[in-house]
Amino acid sequence: MQENCCHRKSFDELTFTDDIMFQAVLSDPEIASELVERLLHIKVKKVEYPELEKVIAPYYSSKGVRLDVYLKDPEKVIDVEMQSHPQEALGLRTRYYQSMMDADCLLKGQDYPDLPASYILFICKTDPFKDDEEKKCGLPFYTFETVCREDGKVKMDDKTLKVIYNASAYEKAEDEKIRAFLRFIHTNNTGEDDFSRRLSMAVERMKENEKFKREYAVMNLHDRDIQRAARREALAQGMQQKALEATENLLRMNVLSVEQIAQATNIPLEQVREMARNIPVDSRV
Repeated sequence: MQENCCHRKSFDELTFTDDIMFQAVLSDPEIASELVERLLHIKVKKVEYPELEKVIAPYYSSKGVRLDVYLKDPEKVIDVEMQSHPQEALGLRTRYYQSMMDADCLLKGQDYPDLPASYILFICKTDPFKDDEEKKCGLPFYTFETVCREDGKVKMDDKTLKVIYNASAYEKAEDEKIRAFLRFIHTNNTGEDDFSRRLSMAVERMKENEKFKREYAVMNLHDRDIQRAARREALAQGMQQKALEATENLLRMNVLSVEQIAQATNIPLEQVREMARNIPVDSRV
């Protein structure tokens, strides 16, 4: 899942590519199934339960992973992620998501031979890959599976697949349906594509949903509270750092007692004494 940007959109500005709207629209199993079938070229027999922003944290001390949309049918598990803004370490992110999805299955009692096929699908508005010269690779999609380096015909058969779509290169997609979908992601223009129109209509329906609107407003308030708290903390840290720098300068000047310096800078007396012990006498003015 992508990080929130600093600017939170107004409710009316939301589009399909915004996390909260993406999750809300894909809560419809039919839409989720059609999107997966179109982009992964697999059949989804039946979505048992779409889980929006599923949190997988199998061990109390492990870093949990929050998935945008987590789908299952009897034979496969699928994580679908929308990435509107570039994120660091995309490859390592998919590696961790994969491991958490497998752990989630195993903890439910499955053994290794019973692990279902696993798919990770990223839909990116911009190209996440660059070549050795830092130029965008420019493919409309990238498919990764485990094959032997020495002989590409030899496959690991670990039943995993990762597909990364790059909407900015939609014009290069040969498949008409994929090209139309990526064009919608990149431009928010449905064109003549029926599925893109359905997605756009679903977005408009969600904007008429008062409960969804209230939830978004509450989320905005919560985010602003976090941002204000972060700003206060940063300000406090800045003031604390300046006080420590002033304390060190006064100690080096060697004109006031540690008690006077502690009172002047509001730094605890014991901390000032510790700082004084760490400043060599010959370095004082």
